[in-house]
Amino acid sequence: MSSIADPVIATPRSDSKPASASAPAITLPATGERELRLDLFRGMALWLIFVDHLPANILTWFTIRNYGFSDATEIFIFISGYTAAFVYGRAMLQAGFVVATARIMRRVWQIYVAHVFLFTIFLAEISYVATRFENPLYSEEMGILDFLKQPDVTIVQALLLRFRPVNMDVLPLYIVLMLFLPIILWLMKWRPDVTLGLSVLLYALAWQFDWYLTAYPSGFWIFNPFAWQLLFVFGAWCALGGAARMSRILSSPVTLWICVAYLLFAFFVTLTWHIPQLSFLMPKRLEQWMYPITKTDLDVLRFAHFLALAALTVRFLPKDWPGLKSRWLRPLILCGQHSLEIFCLGVFLAFAGHFVLAEVGGGALMHALVSLVGILIMWGVAWVISWYKHSADKDAAKANRMVNADMAGGSV
Repeated sequence: MSSIADPVIATPRSDSKPASASAPAITLPATGERELRLDLFRGMALWLIFVDHLPANILTWFTIRNYGFSDATEIFIFISGYTAAFVYGRAMLQAGFVVATARIMRRVWQIYVAHVFLFTIFLAEISYVATRFENPLYSEEMGILDFLKQPDVTIVQALLLRFRPVNMDVLPLYIVLMLFLPIILWLMKWRPDVTLGLSVLLYALAWQFDWYLTAYPSGFWIFNPFAWQLLFVFGAWCALGGAARMSRILSSPVTLWICVAYLLFAFFVTLTWHIPQLSFLMPKRLEQWMYPITKTDLDVLRFAHFLALAALTVRFLPKDWPGLKSRWLRPLILCGQHSLEIFCLGVFLAFAGHFVLAEVGGGALMHALVSLVGILIMWGVAWVISWYKHSADKDAAKANRMVNADMAGGSV
């Protein structure tokens, strides 16, 4: 069976020598063709997050949160952990802990700068709209009233990732998780399964002792890093050999039917949320055991729902599926390949769409139009970024050839 770990795990050769006792515990990622499935689902997650941040509309019913316990956030964090291990795992094995850590910290700084830039632009957008249209409710709805009251204190808290307007909670979580990636990779180089076990232990302790990070001016982080680290670490574990070791389990018919049964159960439960007349079908004891299914602490039911979706995806979507190179999926893949930029753009567009729907109004058609326009803008920006990077790389390569030729006394 072809799994999502195929491009990461080097295929053993028939003439290869047995692994020595000193071989690393994790498998060195194999270089080769880009894994388009990761880009596809990361792009899909970005689109779903954007649509979910808009007021409820027709397209909202096409997002997975209405049909089960998990949503696009789980997809985004899992793939972030997977790709981070994919990219920096090789540096950890080849260049060592210090060099790999330096590269990871550079990426953390890039994400942090993007978050601060997005925070600044987002505040400016909300403040302008609230002032221009004399509607202070925008400031209240987006959670920036404390900034307007005490901008000096609030800015410091924002730089410390403790103050965040509405819809700006994912990047701070990503920053914190990436900060601990060097330790995660170092532990996985030693014992990957033990590392995953420690992650599970931290998750359980966070639930048992109610560990969380506080937010400003009150409350806590919407995404608790002590809990969500499990999904990130699990993604890294899968990338560095875990998925390959699970291939027999994933290909088992028993696993298939367990996943299908659980997804149907989750669908039935969420159906009772949307159709209250069906709530009588839910046993009271089951409700008392299940609820609340918290997103903040990554409820076990949410995690299991994501695992079921991932298992079925790996089973039925091989890495060599021809559709991955279809022009119809190209917009999603492009957005997934430039996830940081497109995520920031999506947050900006979500408020813009919220403003348009609040001021202009309109029925289902207007809601759908705003959603589709936002998605088209995200696709267009991803295409421009891809085109620019491709052109810049070509120009840089040409310039390097010219410099090398000049140093050699010749010409290109």
